[in-house]
Amino acid sequence: MRINADIVAELKQAGENASDVLRVALTRLRGRIALVSSFGAESAVMLALAAEIDPAVPVLFLETGQHFPETLAYRQELARVLGLSDVRDLHPAKKQVENRDPEGQLWAFDPDACCMLRKVEPLDEAIIPFDAWITGRKRSQAATRQNLPVVEDGGNGKIKINPLITWTPRELDAEMTRRNLPRHPLTLRGYPSIGCAPCTRPVGEGEDPRQGRWAGQSKTECGIHVREIG
Repeated sequence: MRINADIVAELKQAGENASDVLRVALTRLRGRIALVSSFGAESAVMLALAAEIDPAVPVLFLETGQHFPETLAYRQELARVLGLSDVRDLHPAKKQVENRDPEGQLWAFDPDACCMLRKVEPLDEAIIPFDAWITGRKRSQAATRQNLPVVEDGGNGKIKINPLITWTPRELDAEMTRRNLPRHPLTLRGYPSIGCAPCTRPVGEGEDPRQGRWAGQSKTECGIHVREIG
């Protein structure tokens, strides 16, 4: 692995305390680590915690070209409020979009291919210079994430770090209130989990928060967390 075993041990020793995990990650791996954020419904807490430690940490945002306008406005607002100085918008390669999705309708008949084009491939490219990256995934989000560890193998010598694994929606909501953080405007309209506009719908009472993502399909992940990135 590119990451020294001592650093991995420190991260694991920090346990499930998000602030401690982030402090180790952002100080010991400065210049070698990025934070990947969707600027979605639950993103503000992670970004706020990171900004307190290192507001210059590279924050990678997948600008798919299919986002809600509210998400793009929120990305600008949150970066400004938190003082994040290095938010990078990752766009799909223009030529690849022209060749594979010229009408912008790939999501309708092959959502996996759309996510590959607009999310997985741009992140593959952007993450190359880094040895580690931080995600905002939580065990409470889906059954597929219930065994999520704090530190996991990211493939090709990289590691992924998941500081918020134990946080619940209620705890996140309380922390956003305590910190007076801006909220994604779509959360007030029944969107507890927000992805690209064509593949996201509001969620009804009693539904799993992620049931609004790729509704009616077996798809539950965009793909960036089920492949090795190198």
